[in-house]
Amino acid sequence: MKKRIGTMAVLGLAAMSLAACGSSAEETTAAATTTAAAAEAETEAETEAETEAETEAETEAAAEELSGSVATDGSTSMESVIGILGESFMQLYPDVTFTYNPTGSGSGITAVQEGRCDIGLSSRALKDEETASGLKGETVALDGIAMIVNNENPVADLSIEQIAQIYTGEITNWSEVGGNDEEIVLIGREAGSGTRDGFESITGTEDACQYRQELTSTGDVITTVSQNPAAIGYASLASVSDQVKAITVEGVEATEDTVRDGSYKIQRPFVLVTKDGEALSTQAQAFYDYAMSSDVADLIAQAGAVAIH
Repeated sequence: MKKRIGTMAVLGLAAMSLAACGSSAEETTAAATTTAAAAEAETEAETEAETEAETEAETEAAAEELSGSVATDGSTSMESVIGILGESFMQLYPDVTFTYNPTGSGSGITAVQEGRCDIGLSSRALKDEETASGLKGETVALDGIAMIVNNENPVADLSIEQIAQIYTGEITNWSEVGGNDEEIVLIGREAGSGTRDGFESITGTEDACQYRQELTSTGDVITTVSQNPAAIGYASLASVSDQVKAITVEGVEATEDTVRDGSYKIQRPFVLVTKDGEALSTQAQAFYDYAMSSDVADLIAQAGAVAIH
């Protein structure tokens, strides 16, 4: 009996020894796995840090190497957008001079054709004859065309049909649309303006508007409407200030969100225009790529327009 008990004790000790060995092996394996994972994570972190450092170094090197000038010409409605993009670009590339000549969309397109600027600015899509002549346009942002009235005008909303009737002379007095009993004064942009082209195309009033004044810039339109209680005009959403009142169109306010989702109907593209198949200078191409990147979406929003990238 004692002999059997002794044997069983030996077997028990052996089992305990095996269990301990197994536990030790598992712990060793777990420790090795943890160490390997930590080493891998550390390696990845080092690689990521090195990549970031290389990218930063490359960016700094590019900034040091890029110099010269970038000339843009065209749409006055794009002043806020192109201004903020130009300033930001020059901060990235201190040795580059960026210029903007606010002459209107038509003039900007002509300037590209004649080689008087690097990039043209148009607040309308290019026409078939313009693309056929060797130009190409790419949309950098969308802009609502706000309908504006004097701050004293009680009218707050118009339909697109009413706007068309006002600008073609079918409706001539504000009292016909819920306003004061006074003759409506129609303010618009000059022929060749992208804002005018967009407005007339959307409202179906091409060559039929009975303008009292045709002005050469968005700023002039806003100032004129602000000084005349009976005036109505249209202006880039990006340029509208509290000098005037932007009315809703068919109940929809012109905002970044309503332009993006299409619920605000009077809108148009902001377009960068270049010669198709002709390379830009290094610095002009750098600006073009910068303006078309998703990196500038917040800047475009700050300027009052809607980025599409």
